[in-house]
Amino acid sequence: MNTVTTGVRREPVRRQPSEEDPWAAAGLLVHAAQAGDALALNDLLNLLTPYVSRLCRPIALADSPDAVQESLIAVFQGLPKLKDPRALYAWVRTISVREAVRVARRAEHETPVCEFDDLPGSRGPELAADVRDVLRRMSSEHRAVLVLRELEGLDERSASQILNISCGTVKSRLHRARNSFRKAWAR
Repeated sequence: MNTVTTGVRREPVRRQPSEEDPWAAAGLLVHAAQAGDALALNDLLNLLTPYVSRLCRPIALADSPDAVQESLIAVFQGLPKLKDPRALYAWVRTISVREAVRVARRAEHETPVCEFDDLPGSRGPELAADVRDVLRRMSSEHRAVLVLRELEGLDERSASQILNISCGTVKSRLHRARNSFRKAWAR
């Protein structure tokens, strides 16, 4: 929150979040939800659900609805402890990826990938189906590293913190995941 100095007294200046930046609304919703506003909590979860879904879908595959639900529950339970609302999306990303990996590991067998609404459709539905097929054959650990690096654009250090593994492990998993993807794609 910015402040404006007017003489001796400092008054907070509230900025209205623009419709173009829904993330700006998150900070206000976090504060209100932490203060016990149930409607703000509902609005915050509605705002976060598409983001959490986009992260969980390629990692947890057919079990992504469970991963999304587990992630949102963890966000709900941990929200009172979140100190800086500006860290909301990094915090939610960490929770979502970890929950998606946990849910995917718990699944007894690999299942087909759910629909990817986020994939660019410039080459048509065949490309999306091919990408889903290749991802379906990869391990959840490799999918998680690919999501963090390729979809989220994180560096190895950030990915290692989210996945709670060393940078070297992230690099080797990323290398193996990319090689696996290339080999499967070439077939």
